[in-house]
Amino acid sequence: MSSKTITFIGAGNMARALISGLVQGESALNIRVADPNEAQRDAITSVWTQITAFADNSTAIDGADIVVFATKPQVLQTVCESFKNSLITSVSQTKPLLISIAAGITLESMQQWLGCEMAIVRCMPNTPALVQSGMTGLVANHNTNEEQRNLAESILRSVGNTLWFDDEDKLNAVTAVSGSGPAYFFLVMEAMQASAQKLGLDEKDARLLVLQTAFGAAKLALESEDDAATLRQRVTSKGGTTEAALKVLIDGGLSTLFEDAIVAANNRSIELRNL
Repeated sequence: MSSKTITFIGAGNMARALISGLVQGESALNIRVADPNEAQRDAITSVWTQITAFADNSTAIDGADIVVFATKPQVLQTVCESFKNSLITSVSQTKPLLISIAAGITLESMQQWLGCEMAIVRCMPNTPALVQSGMTGLVANHNTNEEQRNLAESILRSVGNTLWFDDEDKLNAVTAVSGSGPAYFFLVMEAMQASAQKLGLDEKDARLLVLQTAFGAAKLALESEDDAATLRQRVTSKGGTTEAALKVLIDGGLSTLFEDAIVAANNRSIELRNL
């Protein structure tokens, strides 16, 4: 990775998260950023003075080994089509690996907009990448070789864990589970904190109790070989407080509610892809 030039198209939160992870692991990387917004560019270069920022996309991608599309989905077509001429005419040069983190935009759509055969990896990261604890699903097109897959994985692993899929349609489920997933846990934490305050705890104490419990439960699950059901059973004593709480949640249809919610997110991901 240290010999590669990486260009980020877009300087938003996810681009900054990836840059932060990459810089921590590979200080010698040549990283460029392109964004029409001067404030966004300044936000990058004020933190990482070694990064070169451009207002023009074409200048930023010239000679790049890897181009990361970190733009909003609705502008990705315009961005891809603006590269069409330079990519088609660069026959004598090695074309860059393209990595997209734009939600809902398929490999086929990107290939069509680019107008030539390119190695493309589509990724679905989530917001915990902002604290190097993300989860990313990846899928590559048929033009992507093993070295390029490894490069894409290295970039996304700089902000968390990764999981490859052969079927692009599975990214809809990835979106529903891990892409949107942090919001589900935030909602549970929000509800738990509100309940704790109603029981008399002040806001600060309730927040710390909930957040540390959520962190500890996730860490315990990650480091254990047992599944979630087994871990739940171990903390549930017969006739105890946990059993009383779980009975309310189970009788209230929590499992069905989560299933319906994740199916709804999956279906919406498919709808957005087809817009």
